Amino acid sequence: MSSVPSRLVRLLPALALLLLALDAQAQSFRVQCPAGTALHPANTGGDAAYDTITRPLDTSAATNPTGTLNINHKLNPLPSMANPHIKCQQLSGGDGFATMGDGTQTYLFAFGPLSGLSNIVNGQPGTTAAADFLKNNLDSANGPVGADGVLDAVKIGAPDGAAYAFNGAIGLVPDVQAVDNQDPTTGNNLATPGTELTGHVDPRLVMDVGVLNGNAPAPMIAIDEGDELFLTLTNVGMVMRPDLFEQHTVHFHGYPNASSFYDGVPDASVAINIGGSFTYYYLAPEAGTYMWHCHISPPEHLQMGMVGQLYVRPRQNGSGDVYTAAKNANDPASPDYLVTKCSSTDLLCSTQVPPSAPVSPIQGAKYAFNDGDGSTEYDVEYPVQLMGFDPNFHFVGMTFNPESFADNKDKYFLMNGRSYPDTINPEPMKTQSSDGVERHSQPLPTIINIPCLNQASGVCGDGRALLRISDLNVTEYHTLASLGVRMHVVGYNARLLRDVDGNNTDYYTNSIHIAGGESVDVILEAKGASPRQKFYLYAAELDHLSNDAENFGGMMTEVNICPSDVNPTTKACN
Repeated sequence: MSSVPSRLVRLLPALALLLLALDAQAQSFRVQCPAGTALHPANTGGDAAYDTITRPLDTSAATNPTGTLNINHKLNPLPSMANPHIKCQQLSGGDGFATMGDGTQTYLFAFGPLSGLSNIVNGQPGTTAAADFLKNNLDSANGPVGADGVLDAVKIGAPDGAAYAFNGAIGLVPDVQAVDNQDPTTGNNLATPGTELTGHVDPRLVMDVGVLNGNAPAPMIAIDEGDELFLTLTNVGMVMRPDLFEQHTVHFHGYPNASSFYDGVPDASVAINIGGSFTYYYLAPEAGTYMWHCHISPPEHLQMGMVGQLYVRPRQNGSGDVYTAAKNANDPASPDYLVTKCSSTDLLCSTQVPPSAPVSPIQGAKYAFNDGDGSTEYDVEYPVQLMGFDPNFHFVGMTFNPESFADNKDKYFLMNGRSYPDTINPEPMKTQSSDGVERHSQPLPTIINIPCLNQASGVCGDGRALLRISDLNVTEYHTLASLGVRMHVVGYNARLLRDVDGNNTDYYTNSIHIAGGESVDVILEAKGASPRQKFYLYAAELDHLSNDAENFGGMMTEVNICPSDVNPTTKACN
């Protein structure tokens, strides 16, 4: 009796899932990203043929006495009409591999990017506006198309320069069954067949990109206060563990807006099975640094790598949609600002607008919170996700042996999924997976560059870097120390440090102590430092400065004082 090769056995669940998904009637992968909502209507430019929000074709008797479909009503606003305050992102739930500081390749349960790939590889959040998310994967207007009719940029195995060059939703293709405009008599589709983007995705493209494409940490999410976020999670299964039929969810830890339906705790909401997609909806009501993770068997899935960061930018940046900015009369070349400040009695700064704070020479004034006085202004920001891995637990996680939770003990201590010296490598890290394909496993570096501004006699007069530090380690506490550059702590657990009377309770320190489930917003200031000085941000616990059995690694990175300013996109010294 012949045996089936073990490699084929591992691939059978994925192949079965793919064959199921290829059946159009069994379509289960979809994305949701409307061009307009009731809160943020689409910009149709007054075109009466469109609604400002997505809704079914009009069949009401008031407009169609015969009950036939209204020929003048189109199903969806075009992507180009999308409201900029609707943000969207697509994730895969599955597995993958990451490279540790000693070169060990570690197996992951992981989330991976299925949209915003170009942003993520360049160290940016994967969240995009709806107009950028709603990109047809078959349209040559979005890049070179291969012989199979699909954009080269949506294929992980494509040559460098093509792969990871796409920010739209992976797999989004026209729905050939969609009705755009029907003849009221015959019911025939008057639009060109297959031109409507309805959220229908090609599962072959999703599986090609999503399988083994786990990131450590999970793809970053960032939105502006007042935005609506549509976050689609697609469970592509675990190729290396075909015996597992793991569900996955997204839980926004500490986030104030998640209803029970979208909270991600499976007892009170929903969980996504292999071969399915689900779109979470969130409104961004309060600025701050949060985190997110899978809430299926949290001790296991968090330890295996399903953790990520989320942050909300404040309205005070002028990026929200609630307030209309006005020019600063004192500086015609400045960005738009208003000068009204938050009342000290308004603890949530619910009516906050940008203060008349000094304008940063880099990218305009940016703030961590709605502070009302400019005290949380920064020039460049750095998300820092703290986490840890137990290599034995991860090895057992790739086998069919039971995991020992009681013996769980981290030996790799990571900042943005990397240990020193990989933390200072500005390039996205790649790891070769079991199928021989290299994927960007740890795209986010942690090297911190602070601009040296307003220099006098070779000494920096200003320059600020905001560190958005969040921790989802399940076994350890961490103490981060910064010697030479003081930490200005302005926020804790996504809350501006103010007392009940509205007075500042921010403080300066050389170290912070942080546990799993906590976040801290810290500003590092270049004032008083000299250009080209180098400092270190590191864990004060000595055993956290190791890569398993190797010393001089772990949770540490470099803090550089740049000669002048910092590129706001690449965050490299100019």
